[in-house]
Amino acid sequence: MVSPAASRTSPSGIRRIVAASLIGTTIEWYDFFLYGSAAALVFNTLFFPAGDPLVGTLLAFLTYAVGFAARPLGGVVFGHFGDRIGRKRLLVVSLLMMGGATFAIGLLPTHASVGALAPVLLTLLRLVQGFALGGEWGGAVLLVAEHGDDRSRGFWASWPQAGAPGGNLLATGVLALLAAVQSDEAFLAWGWRVPFLLSGVLVVVGLWIRVSVSESPAFLEARARAEAEEAAGLRQRPPVVEVFRSHGRDVVTAIGVRLGENVSYYVLTAFLLVYVTVHLHLPKSDALNAVLIGSAVHFVTIPLWGALSDRIGRRTVTLVGAVGMAGWAFAFFALLDSRSFGVIAVAVTAGLLLHGAMYGPQAAFISEMFDTRVRYSGASMGSQLASLLGGALAPIVAVELLKDYGSSVPVSVYLCAAALVTAVAALAARETRGRSLDGARKAAPAASAGAPSGR
Repeated sequence: MVSPAASRTSPSGIRRIVAASLIGTTIEWYDFFLYGSAAALVFNTLFFPAGDPLVGTLLAFLTYAVGFAARPLGGVVFGHFGDRIGRKRLLVVSLLMMGGATFAIGLLPTHASVGALAPVLLTLLRLVQGFALGGEWGGAVLLVAEHGDDRSRGFWASWPQAGAPGGNLLATGVLALLAAVQSDEAFLAWGWRVPFLLSGVLVVVGLWIRVSVSESPAFLEARARAEAEEAAGLRQRPPVVEVFRSHGRDVVTAIGVRLGENVSYYVLTAFLLVYVTVHLHLPKSDALNAVLIGSAVHFVTIPLWGALSDRIGRRTVTLVGAVGMAGWAFAFFALLDSRSFGVIAVAVTAGLLLHGAMYGPQAAFISEMFDTRVRYSGASMGSQLASLLGGALAPIVAVELLKDYGSSVPVSVYLCAAALVTAVAALAARETRGRSLDGARKAAPAASAGAPSGR
């Protein structure tokens, strides 16, 4: 059995683990966000042609939401095997699935070529993307969290979180570059395919890095303990069953903590592209460049928020972001309506800065809610169910509200309400800062007679 002392990771080792997780999550979020950006900019025309631009965009975002619908299933499947055979192996599988689906999207025929088959194929590949990403987040953050020490976990575990703005930065940057050097006609004809095909190269890089890291010592200890219990005749429940028996409240808390963060992120990035280009009739380069600037600041500040949570607590930092976002929801659209690129960039950047306060501590916060033997399953289920309720619906709800009311005020109310849900969840949560993630548990998780376990 691996002892806690022996499992302590060196500073150089934790930096290597962080680099592997960060690069991997950046690539996977690049693939995922690329679809969202394309749905806002070109998929409405290429795969869902309709008379009303907002109707076509709404249909494109429905396939965007399909990816989120597959994420909880991916979280359950990847979580089960991640808790049984390890975090590292599942992260390699998720990267291959995500990269392969994204590359295939770049080869798809459009509606003009094959008619209704085009959106069907697009939807199927989106399902594969969502399924893969459902298992990515939990494994990537746990690999770092379980290697790190209790005092600085918020800082180290926040780096995989920075992969989200990193991927968005990369996806938006490639699209912005193509938009700058190509005409709209060329971009619609073939230019949109280039970022999707680039995913193949990125996956090779990500795999090379991921296969070189070591498995989580906390998982190795928990697996050795489980094997000893099985040898003694104790029955092991499936991780997903154990999560709901022993961690039901934690799953609900994780959903609440993630909800406002998820809704705000997709309103600030994906819906922003629709609002600026379709509603305000500004060039798509204005929206893309504003997200580019905001994502760069977001990437740098997420680890700072994580580090702050190591000092003052996960709940406090999350509350700062949630309450701030509830207020910013109304200022955000007022600034966008100025139609000034500089003001739009400030609005996006400030919004993502507040989002980072919710997002930065989240990896450590949610990881610390669950015991090692069910941590992958519990963290994945809580986070991906929130993504289904929040991120999947956010662009659709926002577009529908804008279409029905012709005003941003209902969208602001929606964003504010989601942020307040996260504030309430943070207030109701137990502070987890400093909790040990050793493989030991407070009570045996299973018994031959099927007795319930405790935390």
